[in-house]
Amino acid sequence: MLKRRLLILLATFACLPAFAQFRVEVSGVGLTQVPVAIAAFRGDDAAPQKMAGIVQADLERSGQFRAVDTGVVAMDEGSRPEVSQWRQKGVDALVTGSITRLADGRYDVRMRLWDVVRGQDLGGQSYAVVVGDLRLVAHRIADFVYEKLTGDKGIFSTRIAYVTKVGQTYNLWVADADGEGSQSALNSAEPIISPSWAPNGSQIAYVSFESRKPVIFVHDVASGKRRLVANFKGSNSAPAWSADGKTLAVTLSRDGGSQLYLLDAMGGEPRRLAQSSAIDTEPVFTADGRSIYFVSDRGGAPQIYRVPSTGGNAERVTFTGNYNISPSVSPDGKWLAYISRVSGVFKLHVMDLATGATSAITDTTADENPSFSPNSRLIIYATHQAGREALMTTTLDGKIKARLAGQKGDIREPDWGPVQK
Repeated sequence: MLKRRLLILLATFACLPAFAQFRVEVSGVGLTQVPVAIAAFRGDDAAPQKMAGIVQADLERSGQFRAVDTGVVAMDEGSRPEVSQWRQKGVDALVTGSITRLADGRYDVRMRLWDVVRGQDLGGQSYAVVVGDLRLVAHRIADFVYEKLTGDKGIFSTRIAYVTKVGQTYNLWVADADGEGSQSALNSAEPIISPSWAPNGSQIAYVSFESRKPVIFVHDVASGKRRLVANFKGSNSAPAWSADGKTLAVTLSRDGGSQLYLLDAMGGEPRRLAQSSAIDTEPVFTADGRSIYFVSDRGGAPQIYRVPSTGGNAERVTFTGNYNISPSVSPDGKWLAYISRVSGVFKLHVMDLATGATSAITDTTADENPSFSPNSRLIIYATHQAGREALMTTTLDGKIKARLAGQKGDIREPDWGPVQK
C-alpha cells in the first residue's frame, strides 16, 4: 500500500462526509506529566465554544500534562485561588478565565495561569474576537500555558493539511491542529497527494493529477489562488520546501527514472541534485537547509539516505529493516521519523540522529506519512485503527497517542504546518 508513494501510485480512497468533524481521543500515560487543573471559565455554559474543555484537550494531547478534575468549580481570571486547597488535590498549575459576549457581538475572553506550588501568578491573556475565532483563542491559551510551564513553544494554534476522497471528488483540507474547523482548500475530480506546508504557513505545495499525470502546484491558502510550478515531461511529484521558502526539492522523471531536483518556488528550470540510476524520491530538507533526506532503492530496496543540499555523495541513514520510506526530520534536527515495513506491516519508527538508535512507537500495522509538529515534540501520521482510516498524533516515545478521527471513511497525507508569526 505504501509503495504507491515510492512509485507515484495512488490507493483508492474510501468516502468521508465533507461535514465530518474530528474528535480527539487521548490514550496512554506518560512517565512525567505536570498535573494541571483547568477550572470552568465563567460564562462557559452559555458560550458557543467550551474554552476550558478545548484547552484541557490540547494540553492532554501534548503528553506533557495530566488534567486534574476540578469538579464543578468555576473561577474567572480575577479569582485568587486558595493554593493550599489545590495542593491537596495534587495540582501544580491552575488555569482560570472567563468568556463574555460583548454588545457588538464579539466575545471577550480572559485567562490567568497560577503556579500552585509556589503560589505565583504566571500571567494571563485577553482577547476580543468574533465567534468564529473562539477555538483559535482557546488554542492560543493552551500555547501560553504550555510555554509557561515547559519552556517550549506551544503548537496548538497551528494548522494541519490532509487529503480525503468523497465519491469521485478529492479534497485538500486545512484544519486546526486538533482536527477541528476543517475547511476545503481545493477539490478535484482527480487525485491530490503530497501536501507540503510552506515555512510561512500561507502556502501549500501539492501534487495534482488533473492533467492526467502528476504535476506540482503551489496554493495560497487565504485567497485560493494557485500557480503551476512543475509540469515537465513525465512525472512531477513529492514537493518539499526549503527553510527559507525559496526552493522546492522535487522528484522528476523528465530525464528518465525518478530523480531529485531543486526548483525555484516560483517555477523555472530545475537543477538536478544528484546522478543516480535508481529511484530517488520523497525529499525533505533539514531545518538548517544543509541536507536533504530522501528515499532510494539504489541498494536494492527502499532505504533513507542523506545528501548535501548543494549536491554530492549520498549517505545511507537507515540500516534496520529492508524497506524504509517517508522520512520526516524534526525541526530541531534531533529526530528522524519514517515508516518501516516489519514482518509485512508498516509501522512508524523514530530514530535518534545523534546515536542512530531506532524504535517502533506504534502498535498499528498500516502507518504512513509522518510529519513533526513545529516544536519537534509530536508526530502526526495516518493509519488504520479499529477498521478505518484515522489521523493520529503521538509523542516521540509513543506513550501518548491521540486519535483525530472522522465519523467514517478515509483520511490520508497529513502534513503539520508551521507556527505562524
